[in-house]
Amino acid sequence: MPIDFSSQHDPLASEEALQAHIDAALNSPVSFDRYMGRMYQVVDKVFRPTLLHGDRVPDRPCLFIGNHSLFALDGWVFAPTVFHELGRSVRALGDKFLFSNKALGDTLIDLGAVMGHPAVCEALMENGSDLLVFPGGAHEAVKSASEMYELQWKERYGFVRLAAKHGYTIMPFGMIGPDEFYDHWLESDEIPNSALGRLLKRFGLLDENTRTDMLPPIPRGSLGTLLPRPQRCYIGFGHPVDLADYAGKTPTKPQQRKIRDEVAGEIEAQLAELLRLREQRRREDSLLRRILTI
Repeated sequence: MPIDFSSQHDPLASEEALQAHIDAALNSPVSFDRYMGRMYQVVDKVFRPTLLHGDRVPDRPCLFIGNHSLFALDGWVFAPTVFHELGRSVRALGDKFLFSNKALGDTLIDLGAVMGHPAVCEALMENGSDLLVFPGGAHEAVKSASEMYELQWKERYGFVRLAAKHGYTIMPFGMIGPDEFYDHWLESDEIPNSALGRLLKRFGLLDENTRTDMLPPIPRGSLGTLLPRPQRCYIGFGHPVDLADYAGKTPTKPQQRKIRDEVAGEIEAQLAELLRLREQRRREDSLLRRILTI
């Protein structure tokens, strides 16, 4: 059945609406065996994901934290791969706007995604769910090519406070590949002064108040199309950051900064290792894959 995008829905319109979303997130028949299994078949064929250091993931609920890729395509590779390789059903936290259409929101919930709201996170943590968060959010999802594989977390500590309050383990990971699914015809800051930008201004879709740091770049995929390049993907887990000692507490600002920096350091170490590994394995790619990733 096609999704009716004209049907708008605000999951934060009231306490009742937020609670309804939480109830749906907790009670939805998330069939990872069916959905993730099918998704992995596609992901494996196109992107050939490789997972490293899976033995570092502890046998307890985790908050998976990693670097975000262009257009937020990484979650579609990460969740099926982790399910297939480790048997972990990871629930991704998404932006509110993804759930503003009820039909689409319900579909995402069935696929395991939920709204990234503190109340939703707390409910799922109390339920002992594995969660996936990208602290870079929209800023990392629309970054320029020159900022590839750079963390852009600014002063965000919300994921640290939530994990600490529930004594969760933060599982840092690095991921390479999705940032290179697309090249950029135009970077975000180049759009306003381009022919496309002038056209958008003409139709009232762009003005002097538009934040260029939130504009997506104009993508160029495989062979100049909108299809993603079949870049091999690599996922590497750092060492877990166990916050059990903080359960029921709020870390001080210096403690939050120290935890955040530790998590960021683990992710950056994995990114460096994965980039080296990929270079060592370049020759394993088929001629067709090499052509399609030019």
